[in-house]
Amino acid sequence: MALQMETIRATADRIAASHQLEIVDLEFTGGAKHRSLRVFVEKSAEARAQMAAQMAAQMAEQAGGDPSAPHPTARLQRRVPVETLSGISHEDCANFARDFGTVLDVEDLVPGAEYTLEVSSPGLERKLLKPADYQRFQGSLAKVQTFVPVANNRHFTGRLIGFDGAGFTLDLSAAKPRGKAGKALSAQTVEISLANVEKAHLVAEI
Repeated sequence: MALQMETIRATADRIAASHQLEIVDLEFTGGAKHRSLRVFVEKSAEARAQMAAQMAAQMAEQAGGDPSAPHPTARLQRRVPVETLSGISHEDCANFARDFGTVLDVEDLVPGAEYTLEVSSPGLERKLLKPADYQRFQGSLAKVQTFVPVANNRHFTGRLIGFDGAGFTLDLSAAKPRGKAGKALSAQTVEISLANVEKAHLVAEI
């Protein structure tokens, strides 16, 4: 029997909302006796905003009112990778997995043989799946593969520096230089339409 992925996704969204979480992605892999339903979750936008405000307030308190200290928000963005603000803990994953798994079994949404339910955060190199992701992660390094070549290339790594709702701009000079010569890339940008994106994900900067 085919899986009703839309129903499963709707159920996941509903359970996630009750835990102040959002579903980032959901995929079903494997076959026979090795099936896995993978769910990637993060804190809701409201919860992330609250976390960011709390962290900024803590940094401001640590600065002790020093007028020469960088603004808390600027310090937060510089010291804390934007993705860590997803704020997912092991407890969040466990609680969601318990409630979601119960509903899946009661409503028999994953019929057939046994399967494994895996719940985790989207990670530092999370996929960019919807337009809002390109807006949210402005300033982050990303790797993009297009369906149709742009400037004779289908593979790009650069920093997201612009988004107009239909497409985005990558600063290719932000990528680390490759090759034995180790020469830095000259300043250049490329504009890519969202409709032309085959797959894209963030690149961790450590």
